Amino acid sequence: MSRPIEDYAMIGDRSTAALVGRNGSIDWLCLPRFDSPACFAALLGDEENGHWQLCPVGDYQVSRAYVENSAALQTTFSTDTGVVTLLDVMPTGNGRIDIVRRVTGVRGTVRMHHEWVVRFEYGTARPWIRRRLEDSDEPAITAVAGPDKLVLRGARLPEASGNRHVDDFDVREGDILTFSTTWLPSHFRTPGPHPALVDETIHDEVTWVARLDLTDVPHADVVRRSLLTLHLMTHVDTGGIVAAPTTSLPEDFGGERNWDYRYCWLRDAALTINSLIEAGATEEARFWRDWLLRAVAGDPADLQIMYAVDGSRRLTELTIDGLPGYGGARPVRIGNGAVDQRQTDVIGEVMLALEAARESDLGQSDDTWSLQRVLIDHLAETWQDRDNGLWEIRGPRQHFTHSRVMVWVAFDRAVEAVERHGLEGDVDRWRDLRDRVRDEVMTQGFDANRNTFTQHYDTHEVDASLLMLPLVGFVEADDPRMLGTVAAIEEDLMRDGLLLRYRTQTGVDGLAGHEHPFLACSFWLVSTYAAAGRLDDAHALFDRLCGFTNDVGLLSEEYDAEHGRMVGNFPQAFSHLTLVQAAFALRTAAG
Repeated sequence: MSRPIEDYAMIGDRSTAALVGRNGSIDWLCLPRFDSPACFAALLGDEENGHWQLCPVGDYQVSRAYVENSAALQTTFSTDTGVVTLLDVMPTGNGRIDIVRRVTGVRGTVRMHHEWVVRFEYGTARPWIRRRLEDSDEPAITAVAGPDKLVLRGARLPEASGNRHVDDFDVREGDILTFSTTWLPSHFRTPGPHPALVDETIHDEVTWVARLDLTDVPHADVVRRSLLTLHLMTHVDTGGIVAAPTTSLPEDFGGERNWDYRYCWLRDAALTINSLIEAGATEEARFWRDWLLRAVAGDPADLQIMYAVDGSRRLTELTIDGLPGYGGARPVRIGNGAVDQRQTDVIGEVMLALEAARESDLGQSDDTWSLQRVLIDHLAETWQDRDNGLWEIRGPRQHFTHSRVMVWVAFDRAVEAVERHGLEGDVDRWRDLRDRVRDEVMTQGFDANRNTFTQHYDTHEVDASLLMLPLVGFVEADDPRMLGTVAAIEEDLMRDGLLLRYRTQTGVDGLAGHEHPFLACSFWLVSTYAAAGRLDDAHALFDRLCGFTNDVGLLSEEYDAEHGRMVGNFPQAFSHLTLVQAAFALRTAAG
C-alpha cells in the first residue's frame, strides 16, 4: 500500500528535492536535478524501487516540524523506551549534492533501524554496492550504476548486505549519529566527507524568509511556508521554477491521469513571480526573467508552454513500465506530451509577470521589452487559432474563453507599456486587436440565457478558469455577468465545498476517468469573492483551504474532501502560489 501523499514532507537544496515520509523514509529523490532519473522511487512502487529509511524498530509515535522558517525537517520518534529526533537537511552553498540525516538521542534508549536501498533509473537499475575505507579510515558505502554514483557515510556502516545497507543500532540519550548521502558522476573520484553546512543552510533560509513582507496577511505562517516552498522549487543556478518535484502522483487513484510535473511551465512560473514580487522577493523575479529570455530566445513560432529547468526543449513523454505506480496508478510517465500543445494564454501570463517586474524595483530592460514586442507581434498573427487551453486538454482544440481573455490581457498590457511607460510599439494596432478580442469574448464566450461566461465558444459548460476574468482586469468582480458566472460555477463545479476545474463527464479533455477538486480553483474563488466584496465567504473558504495543508504546511494539486486525502503531484506550485495570491487579495480587500 502506498503511503498517503499528505504523509510526506519536502526537503531540498534548490537543485532537487526529496520527499520524506512520517516513517523516516526518503521515498522520492531525483539526482542531481529535479528532472533527473530517481534513485529512490518507492513513492511510485515499493521499497525495492529504492528508499532510505531511519526509524525506530517496532511501534512508535511521530511528530514533526520544519526548523524555524527553513526547509530542515525535524521528526521526533517516541517509543516505550525513549525519544529520538531525526534532522533531515540538504545543505546548500557548496556546489555539491548532499543529503544529511542526523539522529539525536533525547531520552532513554531507542533501537533504530537503518535501511539504504538504491535503485537508479527510476527504481529499475540495481547498482553495484561495496564498502570501503576512506583516507581517514572512516567507512563509506558506494552504489554505482551507469553514469551515477551515491556515497553513504556515517557513524555505523557495517558491511553492506547484498544490494543494500541494513543495520539496527541503539541510540542513547546524548548520542548524535550523522549519516549522509552524496551524489556524483560515477567516473568522478569519491569526494571527502560533506562540510558542516547544516546550520549555515538553516540560517540562509530563515534569513530569506525574514525579508518577505507579509504584514496583515491572513494565515501568515501558511503563506510564509508556501513562499519558501516556491523558493525551494526555483533552480539555484538557472532560475527555472518547476511545477512540482514529482511525477505521476495520480489525479484519479488507479487511473491514467498521471503526469510529470518536474518542468517549468511559463504560466506557473509567471504566476509564481507575481506572488514573489508582491511579497518583496524581487531577486527571484530577476532570476526568472533572465531564465525566460534564454528559454524562449529565437523564433516566437517555436515558443513552448514548458521547458526543462535549464531551458531545454525536448521533453518527450515516455512510460516507465518497471514501476507499478502510486497505488497501482499507471502508466508512470516521464516527460510531458503537452510540451507540443498550443496554449495561447501563456503569453498573457508572461506579459503580466513582466509588467509586475517592470513596476517593481527591477524596472525595465531593453531585452525584456524586445522579447515582449516579438511575442505580441506573433500573437497578433495567430490569436484566432484554437488551442488546448490552460488545462492541457488532450481532446480537440477549442476557442477557450480563458485563453481568449488572456490574449486580451497580452494586448492590453502591451498598450499600457507604451501609454504609461513610454516604450515603443505599434500601439494603434494592439489597441484595435485588444478591442476586437474583447468584443468577441462578450458575444461568443457568454451565455446570455444563463448569464454566465462559458468554458469555450461551442458549449454552455462553465470552467473554473473563468474566475480569473476579474483578477486580470477583464471585467469587474461585481459586474452582473461575473456574478452570474460565479453562481454558475458554484452550481456546476462545487463538490464538498471545493471546485472542480470542469466537468470531466463532458469528454472535453479526451481522457478516461474523473478527478477531484483542484485546489487552485478554490483559491481563485477566494480572490474573486474578496474582489466582489463577499469578504465573509472569502475568509471562510480561505480558512478551510489553509486547513487542508498537511502537518508541515504543504499542499498537493487536488484534494479529496470526502476521504480527507491529498491527490496529485506534491507539493504543487500552482496550489501554493494561488494560496499566496488569495492571501494578498484578502489583505487588499481589507484596505
